[in-house]
Amino acid sequence: MATKFEEHIVSLLKESDQRAMPLLYENYSDTLYGVIYKVTKDQAMAEDALQETFIKIWRFAHKYDASKAKLFTWLYRIARNTAIDKLRSHNLKFEREIQINDSNVYKIPVMSLNQDAIDLKEHVATLDTKYQIVLRALFFEGMTQQEASEELDIPLGTVKSRLKIGLRELRKIYDP
Repeated sequence: MATKFEEHIVSLLKESDQRAMPLLYENYSDTLYGVIYKVTKDQAMAEDALQETFIKIWRFAHKYDASKAKLFTWLYRIARNTAIDKLRSHNLKFEREIQINDSNVYKIPVMSLNQDAIDLKEHVATLDTKYQIVLRALFFEGMTQQEASEELDIPLGTVKSRLKIGLRELRKIYDP
């Protein structure tokens, strides 16, 4: 059962009333920071994730449903998921930096190259733009589907659908 205080905050959020944010911050930021820090184990990353958490809370306040979860449970999930995403993004960036510095990673004898794969970028360029964008993000820029969704501002389900359709179109080119 929600307290009057929680009900007040929720009603402010639903009305997009900015007075909700200081109330949320004053009453939940320390606890949410603790949740985030436990995941990230890095103060700077935790502070960034906490800021992103409050931005997401504000952006998605209209999606909160008191019949499905208590306010704190909803806040906790946003904070924890943001921390996990932040940690994954940081680890992926770190892995990319390592690969870039290790120049012998991509040294492959010319004879072992698949001649069909050499023109992959050219074939991708023949696809509809919406499929090109997703394929480039996922395969040439190394993003995860979630990262591509956020970076391109496209719902995750749409990213997955465009990936599937784009790959199906490429198969038609390579397997006529």
